Amino acid sequence: MQFEVIAKCHTTRARVCRMKLAHGVTMLPTFMPVATQAAIKGLTPQQVESLGITLMLNNTYHLNLRPGIKVLDEAGGAHKFQGWNHNLLTDSGGFQLVSLSKFTNITEDGALFASPFNGEPTMLTPEESISIQHSIGADIIMQLDDVVSSLTVGPRVGEAMHRSVRWLDRCIEQHEKSGRKDKQNLFAIVQGGLDPALRDLCLDAMIERKDQVAGYAIGGLSGGEEKGEFLNESGGGPAYSMGVGFAEDLLVCVALGVDMADCVFPTRTARFGVALTFKGPLNLKLGKHTKSMEPIDKNCPCPTCASGMSRAVLHHIVTIETAGAHALTIHNLVFQAQVMGGARDAILEGRFPEYLRSFFFDYFGDTGYPEWCVNALRSVGVDLMQGVDVPLVQGSGVKWEYSDAA
Repeated sequence: MQFEVIAKCHTTRARVCRMKLAHGVTMLPTFMPVATQAAIKGLTPQQVESLGITLMLNNTYHLNLRPGIKVLDEAGGAHKFQGWNHNLLTDSGGFQLVSLSKFTNITEDGALFASPFNGEPTMLTPEESISIQHSIGADIIMQLDDVVSSLTVGPRVGEAMHRSVRWLDRCIEQHEKSGRKDKQNLFAIVQGGLDPALRDLCLDAMIERKDQVAGYAIGGLSGGEEKGEFLNESGGGPAYSMGVGFAEDLLVCVALGVDMADCVFPTRTARFGVALTFKGPLNLKLGKHTKSMEPIDKNCPCPTCASGMSRAVLHHIVTIETAGAHALTIHNLVFQAQVMGGARDAILEGRFPEYLRSFFFDYFGDTGYPEWCVNALRSVGVDLMQGVDVPLVQGSGVKWEYSDAA
């Protein structure tokens, strides 16, 4: 990996970086769409490439189960298997320790899974996770970590954090003896629940290994925590916030120094008929769109909007015809790219605080700013409330259209 900081925000911790990997250059900050089963649902690799996406995520756990390592080895890795010529990141399978917890038993050796497909037991050790990711051939690979729900409290959180550090050492050893360090880059994952002391302790341990890892991921903060609990956790190199996809979350993360994020949100919500826009999500299943000949966003450059595809036809076909899901998936991925591309441009031009104020006013000005966003951005010198008369909304503050009256 060649990693270079190009520009820094004069107020926040935001930065623009150039990351060169074996399959090309990715400019940061960026959002990574999730291709769980070696495909973004509904899109071909060529379509994804045409949207300007240069980095996406594959799921280690699922690719190990299907198609399996033998097939991936015969194909020459996941890039060739799925026809993707750009950069790939793989998770380690650790998140499945939470999402599939009823199938899982954690020991010091690793995680014993019962396959959700056929019930067969599978032991995932740190060494096995790295070996699987070697077969996948991703440009960025993740350590196996012991993941607990962010709502978990008590000694289990500290146990998982310390085990994640021990497992990192095993991942490093397996990776270093593979001879793949020049092509595949290992990231450490900071754990510790919502306990700042534990997370700091974990980060310190990860930084001690800075010569053996290429970057750092912030784990365990996307599964139900209070949104105000974002922590500044970067030990040098790229900083990756796992499982973050709402636009407001992305921009707060960027302001706090995060370079990369991923989530299924934009593609999954497209399949439920929701388009993402700079005014907030647009629920195209609602009857108010029945006769609207407008595109989703007349200023959006995505193929869906640029072709003039109307809200009316999307309302007619969404959740019924696959073409509707495809059209919204394309739009939502371009929206995410615009949010992050706009952040990069604003940092380079020295106007990132103004970009934040403009985005949040357009997005939340009619409903109220999420209080956690206001507090988080104040911590890095940006006051969203300055010069505006907008109420504060407690809780997540997520904006959504539930009815025609919205």
